[in-house]
Amino acid sequence: MTQLHTYPAVLVTVQQTQGSVPRETGTWMAVFAQTMYGTIGGGHLEWDALRQAREHLVQSCRVPEPWTQRTILGPRLGQCCGGALELRFEPVGAADADRLRQQLQPRLTPLALFGGGHVGHAIVQALAPLPFAVHWVDSRDDVFAPDTPPHVQTEHSDPVHAAVRHLAPGSRVLIMSFSHAEDLDVVAACLQRQRERSDLPFVGLIGSRTKWATFGHRLRARGFTVQELAHVTCPIGLPGITDKAPAVIAASVVAQLLLLEGQGPG
Repeated sequence: MTQLHTYPAVLVTVQQTQGSVPRETGTWMAVFAQTMYGTIGGGHLEWDALRQAREHLVQSCRVPEPWTQRTILGPRLGQCCGGALELRFEPVGAADADRLRQQLQPRLTPLALFGGGHVGHAIVQALAPLPFAVHWVDSRDDVFAPDTPPHVQTEHSDPVHAAVRHLAPGSRVLIMSFSHAEDLDVVAACLQRQRERSDLPFVGLIGSRTKWATFGHRLRARGFTVQELAHVTCPIGLPGITDKAPAVIAASVVAQLLLLEGQGPG
């Protein structure tokens, strides 16, 4: 909401949904006289909401009360989604700015990324517009990009696996350091934490099935069971994508994370 500094505006929020609709409950957009921020989706649905909001901005001499509108997505709107939704229109002014920043702050999923190589950099860039709070860890100096996005926390940790104990509960973990030895230590630290706290819902390791077979043998020698090893995903990324270019791997891995998020927590 830092971009929203020119008031008045109308905050349009998807308040209720039924059936197939463009966006989920809680989705919002802020409508100003000359611009907008956010989107409720839906083509004509959004266009009509923009029109209503701007009409009120032009006509109102004072800040009016909020109002709601129920819409069925049918032929009248040129949309055949088959669902229905209720939109809430809330006129807001400069005095509402702090409240709106708190109210509309997206909930970010914690994600720990071990490795500052080419794929790590590509993943950070791919995650930049998405609702993840990234904790980026490497044992080497000067590997993090100067243009690292603001929602990314970087950490130099030597040994690198020592950072595992400090990860936020619920962190999704991606492991792709510059060496297999470091990868193995990070996986072992994640499995140990999972054994103690069970709060790392996804642990993904870059590499081949051969790499994981070798890791599995070494991790069993460290005392981890087959059931515990099953918590690790290796290879990572969507099946069927074989291109090894960093940007392609990043797209595949991020798509996998989004699919997992769609299945709910943990």
